[in-house]
Amino acid sequence: MKATKFDIQLKKYILYFALVFLSVESLGQNIQEKIENKRNELDALIKQEEDIKLEIESLQFLYINEKLDYFGIPISKDSLEVVKHNAMFLGYFEKHEQANWVSHLILPDIISGNVSRSNDFRKDPFVSTGTSVKEDYWYSGYDRGHLAPSADFKWSKQALSETYYYSNMSPQKPELNRERWAELESVLRDYVIENVRELYVITGPVLHDSLSIMMNEGRKNDVSIPEFYYKIAVDLRADPPLGIAFLMPNGKCAYPVMNYATSIDKIEEITGLDFLPNLPEDIEQMIESNTNAEPFKTGSAEGEVEPINPTTLPKGKINTVQAKYNTGSKSCVCGTVVSTKYSEKSGATFLNLDKKFPNQIFSVTIWKDSRSNFSYKIEDELYNKKVCITGIPQLKDGIATMNVTNEDQIEIIEETEDEDN
Repeated sequence: MKATKFDIQLKKYILYFALVFLSVESLGQNIQEKIENKRNELDALIKQEEDIKLEIESLQFLYINEKLDYFGIPISKDSLEVVKHNAMFLGYFEKHEQANWVSHLILPDIISGNVSRSNDFRKDPFVSTGTSVKEDYWYSGYDRGHLAPSADFKWSKQALSETYYYSNMSPQKPELNRERWAELESVLRDYVIENVRELYVITGPVLHDSLSIMMNEGRKNDVSIPEFYYKIAVDLRADPPLGIAFLMPNGKCAYPVMNYATSIDKIEEITGLDFLPNLPEDIEQMIESNTNAEPFKTGSAEGEVEPINPTTLPKGKINTVQAKYNTGSKSCVCGTVVSTKYSEKSGATFLNLDKKFPNQIFSVTIWKDSRSNFSYKIEDELYNKKVCITGIPQLKDGIATMNVTNEDQIEIIEETEDEDN
């Protein structure tokens, strides 16, 4: 049958579209191949990045171990099993089923670290005598308190996981573990973040033979309940080198963190441990005798002072922390005016003693109508002065406050050289 012009034209169109389809299909395959090649390249780069990160982490572990060895293993009169993990060392006291001390470094890497807590509490397989277990803490009324806090290791999943060994746990009352103790840990991290310098830290319970043990049903081991905890921080890169210690009771701590500062010498006396055996003697003595925690304050804490030790105040006078517990009763509250503010809008004057906003613990208000009862410009005259203020403290949003109507209520304390020594 002879092909018609239509048939010939149709075949041309079919051939044309077939060629176009094959061309597009070929083009699509080329693009897909290029995409797949790039994906493979990206996977290889990601794998390379992960490998490099692991290498960096391994080097960090080596560095930490070298630095912890440099400071030296704390010397103890008791027989402790020293365990060296990747990111922390500890001296395990089998008799008390917890570490007598744990040492570690807070690295500036915490600034960019984003590893979150793992909660993988488990026995420490590296302690030969075995450690405490979950049943020892369960329904005991005590938290599994980290000695080396997990948040100090958020730069490494492996390092953070090590902090969940039971060898790093000690029974802390919730009102300590979740409040002042947590604040203290944050204070040291803030110091590292602000100064971008590592900090050597040793933490532990104060252990002795007369401690009680946890008596919860189902426990597997006799875990001693410490009455006090200590934390030591050393910065050898500061000029001059810095060292400070903190000692907190295992319970409610009413005072701000810095009130619990003391010397490393004091902790050595209490625990019987020698914490910095490898440092040159002159450096060790300088660091261990220091009681000034001021250099460890950061951010909003600068310019603040610690509330006056209540035992040094005359009878009938209280400090700014105690004011919260004396609301509704006439009291004489003593402290240092660390911030003042005059409001042009309301005409009122506001004073904060010892701690500034937003950390204030005792605030004073002098309303507009009362300013005429003062012979001096309140916000200028009282700033940075140590004062005792008489009135009736009240609670406002959990903060102790007091209204003052005349200058007779405010006694300015003149500091003498003896008071400074």
